[in-house]
Amino acid sequence: MGFAALVMWVLAAAVGAYLLIIWLANGGLRRQGTKVTRFPVTVVLGHPTLAVVALAAWVAFLLTARIAYAWSSFGVLVVVALLGFTLLTRWLTGRGGKHARGAEQHFPLLGVLAHGTVAILTFVLVLFTAIRVSRGQP
Repeated sequence: MGFAALVMWVLAAAVGAYLLIIWLANGGLRRQGTKVTRFPVTVVLGHPTLAVVALAAWVAFLLTARIAYAWSSFGVLVVVALLGFTLLTRWLTGRGGKHARGAEQHFPLLGVLAHGTVAILTFVLVLFTAIRVSRGQP
């Protein structure tokens, strides 16, 4: 289950990187004149940065089998998920409405759904694996 979580994590990261590139290419960091995005830069950049930190802890867990790394990874992943949910709700409320902005409006729906689905699977697999190894089951 631990390696399945790793595979899901890498897939989520790949799709997330694709979405980040779209956001950046469409002016996500520009703030000249009118605001170009509804996404705070700290949230947009904090989400993947913390995801990489959690992934590093997960890889450390897989290499050492230390339970502390599994739970550390999950703890950071909770924050990553909250930031991701923040981004999703801002994307949904701005999508085509009167508050729509430029950069995130270019996200393909399939990309957002794929990233979210694989991220949820990752979250669940990491949680179940951490619980399992805490109970002494391999």
